[in-house]
Amino acid sequence: MSTQTPEREAVAAAPTPGCSKQAALMIMSLFVVLAVAATTLGSDLLRRAAATTDGDFAGETLEVLIPLAEGGGTDTWARYVGTELSHVVPGQPGFAPVNEPGGEGIAGTNAFVAEARADGTEILVSTASSVVPWVLGRSEVQYDFDQLTPILANGSGGVIYARTAAGVSSVEDLVNRDTPLRFGGISATGLDLTTLVAFDLLGADVESIFGFEGRGPVNLALQRGEVDLDYQTTSAYGPAVAPLVLSGTAVPLMSMGQVDVAGKIVRDPNFPDLPTVVEVYEQLYGEAPGGPALEAYRSLLALTYTWQKAMWVPEKTPDAAVQTLRTSAHEMAEDPEFTDAAAEVLGGYPIIADDDLPALVHDAYTVEPDVRDYVVELLASDHDVQLD
Repeated sequence: MSTQTPEREAVAAAPTPGCSKQAALMIMSLFVVLAVAATTLGSDLLRRAAATTDGDFAGETLEVLIPLAEGGGTDTWARYVGTELSHVVPGQPGFAPVNEPGGEGIAGTNAFVAEARADGTEILVSTASSVVPWVLGRSEVQYDFDQLTPILANGSGGVIYARTAAGVSSVEDLVNRDTPLRFGGISATGLDLTTLVAFDLLGADVESIFGFEGRGPVNLALQRGEVDLDYQTTSAYGPAVAPLVLSGTAVPLMSMGQVDVAGKIVRDPNFPDLPTVVEVYEQLYGEAPGGPALEAYRSLLALTYTWQKAMWVPEKTPDAAVQTLRTSAHEMAEDPEFTDAAAEVLGGYPIIADDDLPALVHDAYTVEPDVRDYVVELLASDHDVQLD
């Protein structure tokens, strides 16, 4: 029979101070090891590996990197398309948009290619702002779209219009002028570049003024008489330009057009009554255009309008994960309910996400050396922009 009191039994059952200290040291050592490993190898060490190769994204989150500021057209597009995509991907993963603005989209895109997980859960949004600098080979660009895998792509359109008080009533008023027309721009190496090449192709008497914060401010500057020429994309044309045309303040001159699967520049289905830049050239000069300016315009039109926005994953993303995302995007694009609901955001242009997408995008993003040489020379001679 034990002679210990209950109090003594409790004391005997308790761990000795030495054991407690030893356990605490072991726990502290474990945390030190984890902390050092996390610092050395990155936070991915502590993340659960995504299981996306079985066709089911249940429990995952689609993190979509938008390399531009919140509230713009690309941000609106990415959030809408990303949300809808997350609803149709098997397993209905979560959706987390992440804005990383800076450097016309270059900074965020650089960060994505350096840090993104190649498992299908991290997706990059591209637009003309980030694609054109890559095409031009700007030194800040550390990414290569040839080393990314496209999931879906979507186009847009645009219309060049003029202030009637500047003495413009038709395309004939673009040439043989006593004084040049003033074009309002944001950056010569962004989306504006396509319009600059169009003016050069047409031989238009235009001087460009850059530094505007967006196309909205350019539209307001035109209404104030500070600039004479502007362009707006399809989604903005209705609210920003149509009222000016109706009042007689502005006149639409041409659409940018679209590049079809055969590489031909055709009329934009959203502006069937407006001639393309190529048609305007024929109207002005009585013959079809040709040479480096035409090839540059065709290439840039495909890059900046026909394939303006896209979603990508890292090149090493497993084929099964890529196929799940692309098939889901294709099914979403083919759904009439989605098409109707998304008409305003997509501007009436279809989302392309079929098996031909990689080849189509690769062709559109392949710019021949002589085209780049032409663009580099144009920027240097006419716009005082020097590229590396």
